[in-house]
Amino acid sequence: MKLWEKGINPEPAIIEFTAGRDRKTDLHLTKWDIIGSMAHVIMLHDVGLIEAGEKNDMLKALHSLFVWDEEGTLVIEKDVEDIHSQIEKEMASILGTTGKKIHTGRSRNDQVLVDIRLYTREEIDTLASLISRLFNKLQSLSNQYKEVLLPGYTHMQPAMVSSFGLWFGAYAECLCDDLLLLSGARAINNTNPLGTAAGYGTTLPLNRKLTSELLEFDELLFNSAYASLSRGKVEMAVASALASLAQTLSRFSMDICLYMSAEFRFIDFPDEYVTGSSIMPQKRNPDVFELIRGRSNILQMLPGEVAMLASNLPSGYNRDLQLLKQLIFDAFTDLKESIEIMLLMLNNIKIRKNITDNPLYNTIFSTEEVNRLVKEGIPFRDAYKAVSEMVRNSSFSKTAIKDYVHEGSIGNLCNEEIAKIFNERLKVFKNKSAAEMADKLMGYAK
Repeated sequence: MKLWEKGINPEPAIIEFTAGRDRKTDLHLTKWDIIGSMAHVIMLHDVGLIEAGEKNDMLKALHSLFVWDEEGTLVIEKDVEDIHSQIEKEMASILGTTGKKIHTGRSRNDQVLVDIRLYTREEIDTLASLISRLFNKLQSLSNQYKEVLLPGYTHMQPAMVSSFGLWFGAYAECLCDDLLLLSGARAINNTNPLGTAAGYGTTLPLNRKLTSELLEFDELLFNSAYASLSRGKVEMAVASALASLAQTLSRFSMDICLYMSAEFRFIDFPDEYVTGSSIMPQKRNPDVFELIRGRSNILQMLPGEVAMLASNLPSGYNRDLQLLKQLIFDAFTDLKESIEIMLLMLNNIKIRKNITDNPLYNTIFSTEEVNRLVKEGIPFRDAYKAVSEMVRNSSFSKTAIKDYVHEGSIGNLCNEEIAKIFNERLKVFKNKSAAEMADKLMGYAK
């Protein structure tokens, strides 16, 4: 079944190629296609395009399809092109002529758009919840190990005194900005395209503000021609936010791999959380973090992939845009899986203490010896030269965490202030689940 059929049997190879992986990919959209259809049905009755009895029957049928999807029994049949076609076929099968009215005032274009936006909103909110868990874990580790010193590096050389508190806390604050970017992508995504039809509106008297309220969109996507133009732009915003998060995960994973190496041995994990070699008995490999790093590095190319797909398209819908779905769907999956396994690993991390007692790291205290002399009134450049001489024989004293008092230093991490910022930014990620929305919309059936 194809929604565009006109009594001509299309060449099977054409259908196979143009459908691509849609029959599998569209299963991600099933529940949201049903919920979007429920809101559309309520609106059709509101503007007088269907009778009250038809509205009630259609809502009940759609809710039944939602339950089937929850149970895993709603599938896209072999001769059906996509989930939109399958749902329309099911509606006609259940309700006959009434079921065929489900597509009134809609194009498959705005139907796909609303499905993707509802799906993306849910995925963003789910991802934000996972980011929150990771943020809390990093802050907890930061507070737990705030007094354990760690050499800080620049140019891959020991540079200044750091701490595990500062290191864990740095990545927690990274997540604050990742969350801010994700909230921006959510805001761009959370506008309602339903009712724009194929991009040029319709002569039917649709109430688009009603569907916006029913589906809990922040606002309308007003200009009907922008509906098609927005595909690629929304995905670019989402891709950029996901790429930023991926960069955070990648760099943290690189640190973990480095700090686990035999030359560093700053951190470790229990034997059951690392892997080995088929021929080298001594190997303890950080495979989990290498794979997170690899996946995250690939995800950082996502904005470029979206740009290449969408940047040179003419206005109006183009089939190229179909390929955006799989890119975004896979990105959410990879990031969620990466954060879940990272949380498991961090729950079992082992921190080595007394690292800076190693004479190798004596020189990381030299900058603070310069500062000590400056506080005694010696000009900075003279103090710098004096300590440069001391570096040769390491004849300066080690500093302590209590010597660091400014905001954001190892002695004043400001984790509470950072948490306040994070939790404020987290508030925008709050929409209902699909099941809650389906139940709410069923309330409009008498």
